[in-house]
Amino acid sequence: MSPDPNRISNVVVHPLVLLSVVDHFNRMGKVGNVRRVVGVLLGSNRQGVLDVSNSFAVPFDEDGRESEVWYLDHDYLENMYGMFKKVNAREKIVGWYHTGPRLQQNDVIINELVRKYCPNSVLVIIDAKPKSLGLPTEAYIAVEEVHDDGTPTTKTFEHVPSEIGAEEAEEVGVEHLLRDIKDTSVGTLSQRVTNQLMGLKGLFSQLQEIHSYLEKVSAGQMPINHQIVYHLQDIFNLLPDVNLQSFIKAVYVKTNDQMLVVYLASLIRSIIALHNLINNKVQNRDAEKNEGKEKEPKDKKKDEAAAAKDKGEGDKKDSAGKTEAPKDSKDTPAKKK
Repeated sequence: MSPDPNRISNVVVHPLVLLSVVDHFNRMGKVGNVRRVVGVLLGSNRQGVLDVSNSFAVPFDEDGRESEVWYLDHDYLENMYGMFKKVNAREKIVGWYHTGPRLQQNDVIINELVRKYCPNSVLVIIDAKPKSLGLPTEAYIAVEEVHDDGTPTTKTFEHVPSEIGAEEAEEVGVEHLLRDIKDTSVGTLSQRVTNQLMGLKGLFSQLQEIHSYLEKVSAGQMPINHQIVYHLQDIFNLLPDVNLQSFIKAVYVKTNDQMLVVYLASLIRSIIALHNLINNKVQNRDAEKNEGKEKEPKDKKKDEAAAAKDKGEGDKKDSAGKTEAPKDSKDTPAKKK
């Protein structure tokens, strides 16, 4: 029996969708206290791989106390989809999104409404404010859950793998956006170390999730899933043999080579910094000497000008004294008469 080509096996979300969802969430957050926002996803299904390339927001409101009370504007959805269809007829409604960050009780009812426009509707929960490392997207499809006790089947959601994908033009746009966010004062080495640290934190969180799952399965709290066990077995088979002497020697040699490069880089950086410091001190000393030499002629000129001024004032006083002396000599004979 051949697999169903319309069945979704993987969901690829483009960066444009993430930017649109975050913008929608931030705009609605400024208006009022909105827990989540809802929108429609556009894209195409390529042999089981759902390519989500675009999206648009839809007016949505719900009661925080009663999950069955909610509102979705159908007219707005149809009008917007009609306009998007005129721009790009290849993009069709493939599902819907909300900013969760988890599944809600009324998601099944909303999904049934969206299935009127897309029979194989997919729900993508996009966390607009992620608090943990990893992808901010979680994809689900609606399936019929059959009960062992013979009760009627119910609708539930099944998890579908999701990833972030982009075309070449989108990658260039994302790089331009991240260029303003990156700290240019930080070197490439520190950026690489930071990226590795973030990757190790993400790996650690995934390992913790696997550990908790295995503990629940061993305690009988969750049913065993053979597909997950097969994947875990593949992971364990890919792990290297850390007790192999050749592997240990290779790790030591590679680590020593890397540490040697780091040591030499630090040493060269320190020598260059010391060299620049010495050059700076020499330049400052020469600049101080030149300033001292320039000040000496200026001070001499000022002293000579002040001496000349004082001398001129003294000559004026002497000439004034000589002109007054004859007047006194004329007056004295007049008094004698």
